Amino acid sequence: MTLGFTGEYTQKVDGKGRMSVPADFRRVLEAGDPEWTTGLQAGLYLLYGDHLKETLHAYTVEEFRKTMADINAMPKGDPNKRALSHLIIGQSMRLDVDKDGRVVMPLKQREKLGIKDGELFFRGMGDHFEVWKAETFHATIGASLQDWLSDKPDDFDPLSLLGT
Repeated sequence: MTLGFTGEYTQKVDGKGRMSVPADFRRVLEAGDPEWTTGLQAGLYLLYGDHLKETLHAYTVEEFRKTMADINAMPKGDPNKRALSHLIIGQSMRLDVDKDGRVVMPLKQREKLGIKDGELFFRGMGDHFEVWKAETFHATIGASLQDWLSDKPDDFDPLSLLGT
């Protein structure tokens, strides 16, 4: 995948579950959907597995297919294959982005986030993006990142952790 999901966005979700996918994310979804051409709807896979707790993850069609192929390539009797199949393949769904750049998030997934309508927080993570209830993200992940950074020296460069 040449494009990746980057940046942070706050978007609204309405009572019917319609939410606008950030425009930059839509370009990545289009590039990562082998069937997409101009005029068609790009797809995404929304993961809502129990392991994700208070967030949802969205992948391009291409990235999700790679993950599914990796799971399917595991030995048949491997208990990890069964667990991954349940958590990743079984607890995901394909959604299509409409002509206005929106998807409809089903009620079950909105309830997982604790939201019927209101603000969502989108965060690009390279190969996928996360969807959070905005206040949950700021209270948990945002706060823990600040705690992590507070232990570092003033001139700390996070890229130094990459070792390159």
